[in-house]
Amino acid sequence: GKTTTLYATLKHLARPEVNICTIEDPIEMVDPDINQMNVQGNIGLTFASGVRTLLRQDPDIIMVGEIRDTETASVAVQAALTGHLVLTTLHTNDAPSSINRLMDLGVPPYLLRSALLGVVAQRLVRVLCPRCKQPDDLSPDLWRALIAPHDLAVPDGVYRAVGCDECRHTGFRGRSGIYEILRLESDLARLIEPGISADKLRAQALSLGLRPLRIGGAEKVASGLTTAEEVLKVVEGERLFD
Repeated sequence: GKTTTLYATLKHLARPEVNICTIEDPIEMVDPDINQMNVQGNIGLTFASGVRTLLRQDPDIIMVGEIRDTETASVAVQAALTGHLVLTTLHTNDAPSSINRLMDLGVPPYLLRSALLGVVAQRLVRVLCPRCKQPDDLSPDLWRALIAPHDLAVPDGVYRAVGCDECRHTGFRGRSGIYEILRLESDLARLIEPGISADKLRAQALSLGLRPLRIGGAEKVASGLTTAEEVLKVVEGERLFD
């Protein structure tokens, strides 16, 4: 899912005059419009050393497949601070948690405040088979469990999974993304200090209009694309706040 999102973003940004470079492990999608490099541990080519190499190619945009260690986090932030747009991935529960993750990897808070533009958290939910899905009555308790502590009316026109030959009797065909987009606005950036909790960052982000993953999922339930149960499966680790 995250690779597809990254490449969709790169394709959107691609122009003949824009030099896009990537360092990946492995290269999952070959694109002739992008300069791609594969991590090769046997010759010492890591994410971190790859970024340093790419910086010599005068890139406009750098995509780092994943930040896994302190060295990669450091060179990615330094690249961002020297005028490059850097796209990368991290494993966290939600968008605000990525800030804590980067600090845990040794990135100083003052550099994060300057370098970080935003974070997109995503989850994939299974999509109901359009051929066999059937109308369903959504339990108010289940709906509240999904949207709490937000207040949204129980939607009409929801569906349940059934199963047919088209979906191999699973009731689902394909997956769709739900997203949480965090912009690093000044009121949030000023909170980035040593020891700041992920809960406090998330509470501030919500007060500034962050739309949680579960609300994005709830919209897909209301549109008949998936079920509340499917969304709850993938947002289980998301923290809630009043």
